[in-house]
Amino acid sequence: MSTHTALVKEKIDNIGESLRPFLDSPRKLHQLHKRTMIIVIVSQIFGGAGLAAGITVGALLAQDMLGTDKYAGVPTALFTLGSAAAALTVGRLSQRLGRRAGLSAGFLTGGIGAAGVVLAANLNNIMLLFLSLLVYGAGTATNLQARYAGTDLALPTGRAKAISTAMVFTTFGAVAGPNLVNITGRIATSLGAPALSGPFILAAIAYILAGLVLLIFLRPDPLIVAKAITEVQLAKDNQNNPQPVHALEANINKRGIIVGASVMVLTQVVMIAIMTMTPVHMKHHGHGLKEVGVVIGIHVAAMYLPSLLTGVLVDKYGRLPMSYASGITLLLAGLLAAFAPGDSMILLILALALLGLGWNFGLISGTAAIVDAAPPQMRAKTQGTVDVLIALAGASGGALSGMVVAQSSYSMLSLTGGFLSLLLIPVVLWSRRKG
Repeated sequence: MSTHTALVKEKIDNIGESLRPFLDSPRKLHQLHKRTMIIVIVSQIFGGAGLAAGITVGALLAQDMLGTDKYAGVPTALFTLGSAAAALTVGRLSQRLGRRAGLSAGFLTGGIGAAGVVLAANLNNIMLLFLSLLVYGAGTATNLQARYAGTDLALPTGRAKAISTAMVFTTFGAVAGPNLVNITGRIATSLGAPALSGPFILAAIAYILAGLVLLIFLRPDPLIVAKAITEVQLAKDNQNNPQPVHALEANINKRGIIVGASVMVLTQVVMIAIMTMTPVHMKHHGHGLKEVGVVIGIHVAAMYLPSLLTGVLVDKYGRLPMSYASGITLLLAGLLAAFAPGDSMILLILALALLGLGWNFGLISGTAAIVDAAPPQMRAKTQGTVDVLIALAGASGGALSGMVVAQSSYSMLSLTGGFLSLLLIPVVLWSRRKG
């Protein structure tokens, strides 16, 4: 037996019994990919319901407890900041122990944070509210990182579609959440809690269910299988040992990482900033919680529902053209939000729908670029690091949005966000230059 053949045999022997059937059977690998997608989809439905609470009533809850608009953007900043820390932790935990461990831990932590928000609202304790919002952010980060689990076993030509399939099912929970504001509010009131804490009761239950679904059913782990397949393939392709971690890091397409991250960061800042202050803006113009729920519900639907079509477009026409489309759509959203009369529900709905659609284009095209650029052995760690930047960008957008509106107006905030999205164009042009 040659040294090369012996190396391949040793590598296969070192792989656990549960993973071996997938090494040489494309059919079984395809079946595992389909099963993984179903599990991720179920968790995303619950996860969507969990993330809707913060974006729908987070700012209103802070405004109610603090008695001022100036810091209404703080809740979004806090749970987005919490999601930054969680993104890094979930990414590294997933890299080390697999998607199952990382994602389930993240969702369960987010559920604990949501329960803390409910307790803080009951006690009218600002410090507990802020701390709980930080922990609640883990659910937001995990909900985003779950989109990567569907790509681990996908073919390169179907990665964007896999991302979009996971995301589109987030719509069911994410749209239901804002439209259940009145119902969950009444449930909270019947329990002796403030009405605005109702959506966070739903969030706590939803995040915990999402975590349990992944913990119990996500076996075998898709990332661990993908890493095993890659290592065996490396052993087959090379006379030497598979590349060590530092060599894999050197082979990452850094330009692809930079472009993908930049696209997602810019779209996140613009979307979070305008979305955060829209409920406050509507309240000032006489709209009630029901109307706020409708606008945010449609916005969230536009964030996730077009995903299947977006995924097909990203795979067919490429990551970069869809990044251009993201910038233009966000610009239109900012202009419409800025100039729409505050009492016009139709124009606000259209503006927030465009805002969600632009974010959708940017997130799926940017995510696909990141997946393309990183090998499985480094993928989860790289994705977690990029999602930290996305979360920090969202935290900045959320924190600054309230201050911008307090010092100027919602129109100025929307205009600034719209024109900021145009920075996507030079980023994409730079990516087309030869290295």
